[in-house]
Amino acid sequence: MRRKLLLFSLVSGLAFALLTGVSFTARQPANALAARIARVEAGLLPAIVLKDQPAAMPLAERMKHYKVPGISVAVINEGKLEWAKGYGVTEAGGSTAVTADTLFQAASISKPVAAMGMLALVEQGKLTLDEDVNVKLKSWKVPDNDFTKEQKVTLRRLASHSAGLTVHGFRGYAKGEPVPTTVQVLDGEKPANSAPVRVDLLPGSRWRYSGGGITAMQLLMTEVTGKAFPALMQELVLSKIGMKNSTYEQPLPDGKAPQAATGHRGNGNQVTGKWHTYPEMAAAGLWTTPTDLAKFALEVQQAYAGKSRKVLSQAMTRQFLTKQSGEYGLGIGLGGTGKDASFSHGGSNEGFKCMLFAYVERGQGAAVMTNGDQGSQLANEILRSIAREYGWPDYQVAERTVAKVNPDLFKAYVGEYEVSGKVTISSENGKLYLQPPGAPKSELFATSETEFFLLTDNIRVIFAKDEQGAVNRLQVFVGPRQMEGKRIK
Repeated sequence: MRRKLLLFSLVSGLAFALLTGVSFTARQPANALAARIARVEAGLLPAIVLKDQPAAMPLAERMKHYKVPGISVAVINEGKLEWAKGYGVTEAGGSTAVTADTLFQAASISKPVAAMGMLALVEQGKLTLDEDVNVKLKSWKVPDNDFTKEQKVTLRRLASHSAGLTVHGFRGYAKGEPVPTTVQVLDGEKPANSAPVRVDLLPGSRWRYSGGGITAMQLLMTEVTGKAFPALMQELVLSKIGMKNSTYEQPLPDGKAPQAATGHRGNGNQVTGKWHTYPEMAAAGLWTTPTDLAKFALEVQQAYAGKSRKVLSQAMTRQFLTKQSGEYGLGIGLGGTGKDASFSHGGSNEGFKCMLFAYVERGQGAAVMTNGDQGSQLANEILRSIAREYGWPDYQVAERTVAKVNPDLFKAYVGEYEVSGKVTISSENGKLYLQPPGAPKSELFATSETEFFLLTDNIRVIFAKDEQGAVNRLQVFVGPRQMEGKRIK
């Protein structure tokens, strides 16, 4: 009888995988896993919920809301990839379904994977974390100035975004546009569309995100090995941990294009030419899948525990996950403490948004990749649903109570404000809305007559008045960060 039940379970699991396109490990009965996945799909959650009101939302509905045609998800549990599944289509209006093997641009999640490769070269003795990078750079060097006379730019500082280098990120190159070399990017020379990468802060003095610094790291890695970056990363990291659907090749080779999702703008329209090319490969150039990112996270977890060293030793992995500057390790964001310590990184390229989150010791995590510019909020809603299903301490939802406010007050708030771009406040049918640049409007809920919050993110908004009582500015709190903007209309 037990043999019959086991055979039934295996056959059922195979049928489930074939019918739904789900990839999973055989650690639990297929029907139990299917029920777990269904709860995740039906239970998307905003950052804030209203007291005594239902909050869970279905995935398909949220994809339509955010105008994201396709999503891919992979979930780690008990130290293994538990399941991976694609949703929607690779291109709006098309019929090609997203699967667990569909390629997405990882955007800035390229950075921690590249950092692992850099640390492998350190362990091989080809690079040194605390040496002036100009010692080994050949075709380009960090330009010296008063800042570099006092402190030097090192790999440790590049990887931890504390080298004082400029250029936050890159917008890539649309199809048909000339693509610059790495040196042209670093010098801001045509056809580069970004500013020169220069030191304008004392190296080591503080954390400031710099894709420019990671691009300098990319150049150094290629010059000390004499190898092209995609081939080098394939050798150092991707092949060793089984990231079989991943590549740093830019532009994406024609042979891999049919496997790739098309990027989409916030309004649902396709990115011109389907996607942009990123010569800043270490910073933004990885094409991959959530399954492959899960393999990366699993290798980090296992190497940290001393159970694997496919790429890095346990000692180097622990350096990788040690805070260097702010909340950042050697190429990856860090959070939590003790058994709840975590590592994570988000990604934002033109038409693609994604997120990787995993615990260091709990054997849990997930990767979510989307092909839409509004995919970040959607990915966070999915991660909150996963967190609730799997008992994560992170991605918890806050509950708030809405205050009763006379809607007539909203008229004084309607207008345009300059807060890192134009923010529009509007009112319709007795409700107040906020619309950031390039994003849809979201309803604001009152905690008082002047203070409001969003459900979608941990954002508070306060309307401030001048001496005459007229609303003249807007204060926006994004978590602990505060921004203020003047009313311009």
